[in-house]
This record gives sequence, C-alpha cells and structure tokens, in this order.
Amino acid sequence: MTQAPSGSVAGRLAGRHLLLTGVTGFVGEALLHLLLHEVPDVRVSLLVRPKGSTGGAARIAKLLEKPVFEQAVAHAGGVEALLESRLGVVEGDLADVPALPADLDAVVHCAGDVSFDPPVDEAFTTNVVGTRDLLARVVEAGREAGRDVHYLHVSTAYVAGRRRGHVPEAPVEHDVDLEAELAWGLAQRRDTEHRSRSAEVLEAARRRAEKAHSRAGLLTAATATEQARRDWVSAELVKVGTERARSLGWTDCYTFTKALGERVVEAHARAGHRVTVLRPSIIESALERPHAGWIEGFKMAEPLILAYGRGELPEFPAAADTIVDIVPVDHVASAIVAALAHPPEPGEAAYLHVCSGDRNPLTFGELYSHVRAYFDEHPFQVGARGAARLPDWRFPGAASVDRLLTTSERAFKVADYVVGHAPRSDRTRQVARELDRRGRRLEFLRRYLTLYQEYAQAELRFSDDATTALRERLSPDDQRTFAFDTAAIDWPVYLREIHCPAVTAPVRRLDELRARRQGSAGRSAGGARLPEVTGRAGAQDAGPSEVAAFFDMDGTLLSSNVIETYLWIRLQELDGAGRFAELARVAGRVPSLVRAERRERSAFLRAVYREYAGARLEDLDAVVDEMLSDHVLSRLAPAAVRRVREHRRAGHRTVLITGAVRPLTRPLAPLFDHVEAAELAVDGAGTCTGHLAGSPLVGESRAAFMRDWAARNGVDLGRSYAYADSHSDLPLLAAAGHPVAVRPDVSLYRHARRHHWTIVDWASPPSASRGLNPAGARR
Repeated sequence: MTQAPSGSVAGRLAGRHLLLTGVTGFVGEALLHLLLHEVPDVRVSLLVRPKGSTGGAARIAKLLEKPVFEQAVAHAGGVEALLESRLGVVEGDLADVPALPADLDAVVHCAGDVSFDPPVDEAFTTNVVGTRDLLARVVEAGREAGRDVHYLHVSTAYVAGRRRGHVPEAPVEHDVDLEAELAWGLAQRRDTEHRSRSAEVLEAARRRAEKAHSRAGLLTAATATEQARRDWVSAELVKVGTERARSLGWTDCYTFTKALGERVVEAHARAGHRVTVLRPSIIESALERPHAGWIEGFKMAEPLILAYGRGELPEFPAAADTIVDIVPVDHVASAIVAALAHPPEPGEAAYLHVCSGDRNPLTFGELYSHVRAYFDEHPFQVGARGAARLPDWRFPGAASVDRLLTTSERAFKVADYVVGHAPRSDRTRQVARELDRRGRRLEFLRRYLTLYQEYAQAELRFSDDATTALRERLSPDDQRTFAFDTAAIDWPVYLREIHCPAVTAPVRRLDELRARRQGSAGRSAGGARLPEVTGRAGAQDAGPSEVAAFFDMDGTLLSSNVIETYLWIRLQELDGAGRFAELARVAGRVPSLVRAERRERSAFLRAVYREYAGARLEDLDAVVDEMLSDHVLSRLAPAAVRRVREHRRAGHRTVLITGAVRPLTRPLAPLFDHVEAAELAVDGAGTCTGHLAGSPLVGESRAAFMRDWAARNGVDLGRSYAYADSHSDLPLLAAAGHPVAVRPDVSLYRHARRHHWTIVDWASPPSASRGLNPAGARR
C-alpha cells in the first residue's frame, strides 16, 4: 500500500488511534466509511451500546455487512479480519460510559439525541450528562497515557437558537445557569409522573377510556386509562422541554440541550485540552460518497418532500426568500476528518460551521421549485387516481397556514364523530379507513409544521470562515478527496437528480409491493390474508397442548343480532295482527335498547331476554328445530363455515361463544366441539322467568371463559384463534394468539388495523332472507 504524504490528511492521521461514538447513526456511518477508505493507517475504536440481546461487537459486524462497506470488508479479507486489523469495539453507553482505551489520540463524539422534540429528561441525559461523562473518561484515558486527547464534538449550527442574522463560529452567547437547568430537566420525569397520578388527570383519562371501551369491559377501559396516562407523561415531558427552551431563546429542547452540552465542552477546553466543536446545519443525503444520494433513514426534509409529492402538504409556514441551510452528509464527514488532522491549540475550543447558507444560499422558494420540478417529471401514482396532484405553494405566512390546518382539523373531528356512530357496513369501514388516513395526515402536518416552523422562519446565516480556512490549508488532492466546499454544490442537480430520487426510491418500491399484494390471489374480501391453519403435526415442538378456534356468532358467523333473533322466535307464536303489534312495540323500544347497548352490553342483553318471560324452554327448542333451523343455516357466511371446517380438519378444537340464547345455537351445534351460550332461567314448570341462569357472557367475561376453558382442556391460547366482529369482543380477540376481525365495527376495525390483526369479510349468501318472520308462511 502506498504511504500517504506526511503533510496530507491521511499522513497526519497515520498511526493515530481514534474513538468514535454514534457510529450506527447517519453521520457516524459516513465518517467510518470515509476513514476506512481514505485514511488507511488509522486505527478506530467504536463505542457501541448493546441493543436488546445483541452485543456491541455483533452490532458492528452487522453494520459492516451493509453494501457501503463491501469494498473495505473485501480488501481486509472479511468482516472478522477488518475488525481484527483496524477496528475495535468498546461496548458501553453514554448513560454509563466505560473506560476508554489508554492510547487514544482523538475522540469524535457523534452520538446524541437528534430528535427535535425529545422528552426533556432524555435530552438532558444524552446531550449534557452523556457529554460530561464521556469527557471525564477522555481525561482519564489521556492522563493514563500521558497525552492530551483531541476531542471533536459534533453539535448543530442551530444552537444559535432564535437569533437573527449572521452567526459567527464562536461560543453561543447566553447566561443560562447550566447546573440549575440540568437539575430541573433531570427531575421532570419524576415530577411529571407524580402529576400524572392526580385525580384531575386520571379522571379525564378514565372517563374517555370508559366512554370508548365500556362495552368491552371496565378492565379494558382501565388498561386504556393507564396507557393514556403514560401518553400524557410523554407529551408533557416534550411540552415542558419545548416551552422551557423557547422561554430561554432556543427553538426546541434539542437545540437547547445541545447548547448546554457545548458549555460542558467549553469548560473542558478551558481546562487546557484541545477541543473542536463542529456544527453542521441540516444534514441531508450524500453528494458523492459513499455514493450520490446515500441516506440512512428520514432526516429533516424527507417527510416534507414525500408529503408534498403525494399532494398532502398544501402549504408551508416559511417565507419564499428565507434561506434553508442544507449540507450533504459526506461534506460533514470530510470536515470532521480534516479537523482531526489539524487539531487546535489547547485552552480554547475551535468552532467550525459546516453549512451552505452564507456562500451558496438556497431559499425555500427555490427548494420548492426544484422539488416540484422533480415531481412534475416523476410523479407518485396514487392508486387508480393516477398521478398525485401537486399543491401550489403561495407561502402565505405561518398564521394563514395554521388557520387552514385548524379548519381541516375541526372538519375531521365532526366527520370522525359521525362515522363512529354510523351503522356498520362496508361503506362505513371504507369511510373510516379514509378518515384514518386523513387523520394521520393532519397529525403529521400539525407535528411537522409545529416542529419546523421555527426553522422555516429562522433568518440565520452561519458564517463558515474558519471552515473555509481549514479547507484552504489542505492540498489540492485532499480538497478533492475530503471535499466540503458547499459553495460548489449545484442545487438543481443535487435536488432534482440526487436527493429527491434517493428519498423517493424506497417509497416507490413499497408502493409497487403494495400494488402487487392487492392484486394477488388468495386474499379475503376483507383485504387481508388469513393466517395459516396448521395441524398438530406441524406444531409438535410446541408441546402437548392443543389449538382451539373460538367463534362469536351474531355478526361473525351469520348476519343477525339478538333483537332480530328474538323476533325470529317470538313471531312464530302470533297471528298477523299480533305480529304487527309486536313489531311496533319492539320498534318503540329500539332507541332505549341501543343506548343501553352502547353503555353496557350485559344490561342490553338482560333487557332483551326479559322478553322471553312466560315462554316454555322446550317450546323454544321446538320452534328452532322445526321452523328456524333452515333459516339460521341459510344466514351462515359460506367463508365462515369453510373456516370452521378447516380448523376441524387441522385437529383444532372449535368453540362457539355467543350471547344468544342456547335454543338459537342448536342448528350450529354439529360444527362445534363446545357451545357456550346464554342460558335462560326457568321455574319448576320449565317456563322462562325473563332472567338468565348466569351473567351474560360479554366483553371481558368471554376472555375469562376462554382462559378457564383452555386451562381445563389443555389448549394453548397463544397458538389459538379467535373470530369476532364487535369492539365489545376486544378482550376475546386479544386473548388468542391469532385474532381475526370479521366485518368489524369502526372501533374494532381501527384497533385491528393499528395492531396488524387480520381483517376478513364473511358475508351471508346473497339469497339469505332478511325477513323477521322467516317461517311465517307455515302458519
């Protein structure tokens, strides 16, 4: 291998030992790639935290399997050889920094919380405490080796906060009490958790949860209440951090805590150490290396570009002439390496801005025109509607954009309320799905417009004189190899031919995959593939327990409800005038019954079953056997019957769980190994009293029955299946390892989609009678 010239960047770094944090992040990965390819004689240690059961070394080995490292891995003779020859792994976390290698020459700190709206305690822990603890280990390693370790801190240009005008490469001027803010920030989770358990917060959360989940059961509502409390804590921690940051002159908690982290770094420099603070602006895809357009994950601009391309970003709260400061990630990596090769003198931190706005400004108006030009030529296809319609941005100002969004949010709430109370149907579910998509779009717009509004209105121009001077110290060859002259970026080329194609490529692949799946065979009418049914032979390793399939009846196996099935039986006993009178009486009770059903399903069932008072139970059985069996069976969904039989062929136990009275289940009994139904209480003469022999099997009681029955019959619920149609059956479905929502109501439909449950459409045969007196002609 040719030795690098002594004055070159590679030559200056030859034989040096560097430690990198954040190597699994976007900047860290780009930096490691550059070092492996262009600085062959440098040794690199990587501080990596374990993730779950995967250790730090295993995470790095997996990282090196990425295509961008293919050449470096091949040159070294494999991943293990590369780790052995050039890379070392220090397993640890910024929350508990381990001892560092004693022979370090420099440390590059790329790790940190890069979310703009992190919980305040997490932001302080990562960006301030983590930096302080890392520096303590750096000092320890340097003292042990008898050398001063150059510390390079990757910050952000936006530590300037809500200032205006030119921002110099210098410390940010502020008089914030670091220790006081740190103590406050770290205490917020404890304080917020305490407030979350106040009666005021809990009562509001409980009332909302009970309103939404009372039909499923109070324990389901309690679970939802606790989740709402946790969500409240998370939201409050974000809110209080944002408000504190803005009250002190920063855009958000991220830039606030990064600025305070710089204070820690500056104290380290004043203690006589060599320190470089490198501040990139908005980091986007690579201009050249590892290859043009290389990007890992979505950064700041990507969600907005994609939303605009789909026609879902009608406006943006920026002025057309405001500068948006973007820098490619390879420029950031190159500037880091150049800075490592030219460390500053001890005692005062050196500051470098890696930015574009001062010497090669790009305005929001120009960004919009380039992104629009790209999508005009390469539009997204939106299903059968063809090319997405691109919004025309007029840049009306933040207030106008907020009013437009607020109006849309109000309209959405009204529509969502109407759909949530509409009768279930295919059309209702379709509208609910469209509303959910619209709701996610509005949430996205509100979150991103709130987050980015500060940046969109920031009239900042970051000076990069020191960075330019550093670049000019490099040889012409190094200026080409380690390129970070942002003035040379051709924005139309970068945005239209590099960045936008890179950002949209994975989304286009997903769209193609979805289109193929939607057109594939073997899917149900509900749009989801049924889970595979495997027999005992296919699950021998799971142990001796059996598999069961639990089915609801009304609305799942057949299109009916308890009022309808009551009338099926009752009308057989009446003549024409009596039937009319009974229908009129029941119709008059429907509103109160519906209200009862929405409040508590068990009370609703008791109200309906009081109508059986005075009937003889054996007469009900006879009516069903002689007059209603054919009708009940005709209402069975053919797909449901096939599914029950598939389970039986697979050797699974089949169980019917229903709130219907037992006589009505008699036609279905041959399909099931066990039928659990409502038992009508009778007196000594066999006459129904109007009460039940036990509590109705609804909501959580169904799940309790399943667990008890499974335990007594050696059934593994984790491998079992459950089928139901109503939100009240949420506990039943959640109790099984394979839940399936069948023609679900809107609430269950949304829950199933959110949790990736299977959704199917088991429709009754088109010829099935909808009459309330199906056997009336026999009288």
